[in-house]
Amino acid sequence: MSGRLILVAGYLAAGKSTFARALGRELCLPCFVKDTFKIALCQSLAVESRAESSRFSAVTFDAMLYAAQRLLEAGCPVILEGNFVPGGVKPVNEAEALARLAEQYHAPVLTFQFRGNTRVLYRRFVERETAADRGRVNTIGYTPAWEEFDRWCHNLDGFSVPGEEIFVDTGDFTQLEYLPLYAKVRHFLQGCK
Repeated sequence: MSGRLILVAGYLAAGKSTFARALGRELCLPCFVKDTFKIALCQSLAVESRAESSRFSAVTFDAMLYAAQRLLEAGCPVILEGNFVPGGVKPVNEAEALARLAEQYHAPVLTFQFRGNTRVLYRRFVERETAADRGRVNTIGYTPAWEEFDRWCHNLDGFSVPGEEIFVDTGDFTQLEYLPLYAKVRHFLQGCK
């Protein structure tokens, strides 16, 4: 296999992490999930505010890029998951940084865009915020109104990195089939279009 970049992006609470981890296990690929990576980085730190959490999100993104660089440099494919943003949403243009990473290592890119009805995703988001495995560093500390959550999700709409994109509707998890998605990734890893 050669160095290829698989991105799992999209809306909050859309099932990105679950899919990315399952994909990594299915295909025996290194997989970095932004939220769990952030928990690992911040284990020995007390993160007391939303501003600190946001700052550590930027640090986490940088660390994920570094890890991905090392894997791509060695010719290994890698999965990166996160609610990656286009330019103008955060101080760092994550789309541009990921595009530069792919270009630097001549790595083809396959992006999964997980989206869905934001009213459905909002209910999942609110439930997830109180889950024990969420990690304090990833919680926002209050329940946002649906309108605010909807805006956060749509802020991600402009994220795109040159390469192949697959849009996945996760408004109804009972209709989501991973096997065809795994097959698309296998095809991508073999260098086929």
